[in-house]
Amino acid sequence: MNNYFIYGDIGGTKTLLRAEVADGNKTDLYYERRYDSQAYPDFDMILADFLDKAELNQAGHFPISACFGIAGPIMSQRAKLTNLPWLMDASALAAKFSIPKVKLINDFEAIALGIEKLCLNDLAALQWGIAERQAMRVVLGAGTGMGVAWLHWQGDRYIPLSTEGGHIEFAPATSLQMELLDYLMKKFDHVSVERVLSGPGLTNIFNFLQSDPTRFPGIIAEELKEDSGAVIAQLAYEQKHPIALQAFELFVEIYGAYAGNLALLGLCRGGVYIAGGIAPKIIDTLLTGNFMHAFRHKGRYSEMMSEIPVYVIMNPQVGLLGAGLEAQRLMGAST
Repeated sequence: MNNYFIYGDIGGTKTLLRAEVADGNKTDLYYERRYDSQAYPDFDMILADFLDKAELNQAGHFPISACFGIAGPIMSQRAKLTNLPWLMDASALAAKFSIPKVKLINDFEAIALGIEKLCLNDLAALQWGIAERQAMRVVLGAGTGMGVAWLHWQGDRYIPLSTEGGHIEFAPATSLQMELLDYLMKKFDHVSVERVLSGPGLTNIFNFLQSDPTRFPGIIAEELKEDSGAVIAQLAYEQKHPIALQAFELFVEIYGAYAGNLALLGLCRGGVYIAGGIAPKIIDTLLTGNFMHAFRHKGRYSEMMSEIPVYVIMNPQVGLLGAGLEAQRLMGAST
């Protein structure tokens, strides 16, 4: 009864926790609960409630390991969440809740780990390519921000490497993108990839396109607030608003070029995986070809780029699955 492990996906809006029991190589979901993150002053109260509701702490049945994926950087196994006044410390959690092994990982590190648990139905192929066994992989995804993680083969499995790749400089590839960069440089001290490839980034693109009335004569559009991705999607897909439609077109082109740059940088013949909240919602747009055209448009390396598999991750729980896999591995290391 005491071979339990706990894992979770911790975000500014919601926290999802699971407990699983392991019997040899077989695991079974024992308890799951979702929490409104904003309703709690710290993570400790959520974990205490979870353990109480799951009755894991009765009769001495404490979990052997726990792993939590967090939207933010991890430093020395401590994390301060970006959108919550929480400070999480792995050692403190282990001591307070009598869990021998506790690990905090970045949310994109968790997504990278979760790829191992996905089936073919969880992926939409933008390019099948020719995957090489044990070759480098990269995971990237636009959502509230832009996340990036590498996967390299070590020993008998892929090991994730978390990064802050969304904060490198935005590199324009066309004259229109150069105009976009010039527009953003007047607003921001540093124009990172995240300034264009994210929910707020899509809003920046829309506001740029509508800022010059000569681009769309007779079309009226107001400047949108910081993160209006959902509004732009409605304008584009329901109302066929020309500015919103071009905003998505420009967004997809930049997204494809950036994914291609990462694939080149890591020589990711093992595959490129597009995650995040935006890609699954615009999968039809990604499949039209502009994304992959920009991805492959790398001069003398265009032919090689056509051989790299590119997938969109359609399973929204991939990060949770990755945290669970790491918690299970930690449990094996503890016994």
